[in-house]
Amino acid sequence: MTVFASLVGQEHVVDVLQDAVADAAAEPAGPAMTHAWLFIGPPGSGRSNAAIAFGAALACPHGGCGTCEDCVAVRAGTHPDVEVVRPEGLSYKTEEARALVARADMAPSRGRWHVIVMEDADRLTESANNVLLKSIEEPASRTVWLLCAPSVEDLLPTVRSRCQVVGLRTPAPEAVAGFLEGQGVDAGTAAFAARASMGHIGRAKALSTIESVRNRRHDVLVMVRDLSDLASCMAAAGNIVAAAKADAEALLTDREEIERADMMLALGSGAEGKGVKRVTKAAMKDLEDRQTARRNRAVRDELDRVLVDLLAWFRDVLVLQQEAPVDLVNEEMRGDLARMADESSSADTMARFTAIRDARAALGMNVAPQLAMEAMVVKLRAPGLAGHAR
Repeated sequence: MTVFASLVGQEHVVDVLQDAVADAAAEPAGPAMTHAWLFIGPPGSGRSNAAIAFGAALACPHGGCGTCEDCVAVRAGTHPDVEVVRPEGLSYKTEEARALVARADMAPSRGRWHVIVMEDADRLTESANNVLLKSIEEPASRTVWLLCAPSVEDLLPTVRSRCQVVGLRTPAPEAVAGFLEGQGVDAGTAAFAARASMGHIGRAKALSTIESVRNRRHDVLVMVRDLSDLASCMAAAGNIVAAAKADAEALLTDREEIERADMMLALGSGAEGKGVKRVTKAAMKDLEDRQTARRNRAVRDELDRVLVDLLAWFRDVLVLQQEAPVDLVNEEMRGDLARMADESSSADTMARFTAIRDARAALGMNVAPQLAMEAMVVKLRAPGLAGHAR
């Protein structure tokens, strides 16, 4: 099974990348290979997976066999020539970009290419974009940049114009379900997860394999269904934020403990002296700050997943209200959806879409999650009043 086997419904992308890998093996490299790539596509389409698979294929002496030492090391994140970077906080800072560019100038230690995979490149600040631009304009001879972003518009024109763009698309539910079944998931659960995730591969994996994720998703939808007064709105908002924090903590706790242990080992745990203690305290404070920023970002990412689930819920309500001949995302809750469709109007549903969109925008502008969720939930309960206020 090659490194590209995990790219669900992206056959057109695999063809492009395999051509590039073949040309990368030539000396000099052929025309299909270039030093800067931009992977774009909607959330969950597999931008990062495609970039990492491409990096593995460039590192692999067999073009991405999926089983050799190099391919395994890239998947594990331990290959010295393939570096995967993510923003620690809500954005890449200028200092982070400078450090990355400095590392990019280093020659590969094991293979022919030094590959930098930059996830969430749309989170580069303008100054960080400009730092990156110089490295892309004048790259080291063996360095390959693989940037990942939702769209080309998310990067400065000067950066994206120097990249080969690879566009991914949202895979069909049938393709996602087939992929999950190939991972050992039963057909019924795979179909549910593919439908509920709306083609988001990572979300589909979580929904199909982790019961707590399925339960939390169901609980959020039920809370929105049962909003009755202001007290229930405040409780629902609090529960949504608490669930997001719990998911973020479960995701990051083990990683943070390993980082703290590694930091203490690197600094010489138990070493004495004022100078040593001062350096240790400063280093640990810097690590804690980075972990806090990462955790805040993780909470916002989890909240955004909740909001996407809510968009799907009200999309289903609108489908029933308009009697549209399309499948429901939440087919297993058709009765609840039909009841809400009967008790509200299409205008109400559109107002609810707006409330969710506003909440996503507020999170993007760093509004406190609790406030953003409270404002949204109140509008979800009484969309007519929200529309009248505007």
